[in-house]
Amino acid sequence: MDKGTREKAIEKIRKEILALKKSPLYKYRTKNKYIPVVGDGSLFAKMFFIGEAPGRKEAESGRPFQGSSGKLLNELLASAGIKREDVYITNIVNDRPPENRDPTPAEKKLYSPFLDRQIKIIQPKVIATLGRHSMEYIMTYFGLEDKLEPISTAHGKSFKIKSSYGEVDVVALYHPAVAIYNRNQKDTLITDFKIINKLVK
Repeated sequence: MDKGTREKAIEKIRKEILALKKSPLYKYRTKNKYIPVVGDGSLFAKMFFIGEAPGRKEAESGRPFQGSSGKLLNELLASAGIKREDVYITNIVNDRPPENRDPTPAEKKLYSPFLDRQIKIIQPKVIATLGRHSMEYIMTYFGLEDKLEPISTAHGKSFKIKSSYGEVDVVALYHPAVAIYNRNQKDTLITDFKIINKLVK
């Protein structure tokens, strides 16, 4: 799939989410003049990061990981020698839930097909889940339910899976936000991020 085809496919997703009136988050988005947050980064990325849902800054800019979690994500990528522009970053849920609450099971079910399509468009070698919600979804999607553990145990572990376009490594990571509330976790995240780089080389 060439660049133009990938751009059109991502734009199609963006338009579909923009018109997603059946979403319970649609009214909240339009009332606050928020923008759906699809993906951001290289359309040929070998590394694909999945967060949970946009916060206020993300919903205002239409780009994922723009607030304090985004700043920390940039630091973590840099610590592993990874350029942000070389990776692709998205979320399970593309609209901001009120008060930054966790996305509901119904919201994840509604928005996850857009995530599935982005994975097929980008065709990454490594899928890194940021936090519990994306870890549980991706591991279940790829038939790894029996390997599911709490994020406190699963973080830093990688699993090989077969996708429609070839072999992929799935890596479970803490969400960068944990290091905002608990600075001790930053060292853990730095260590875990180095694993991703090794998998791509």
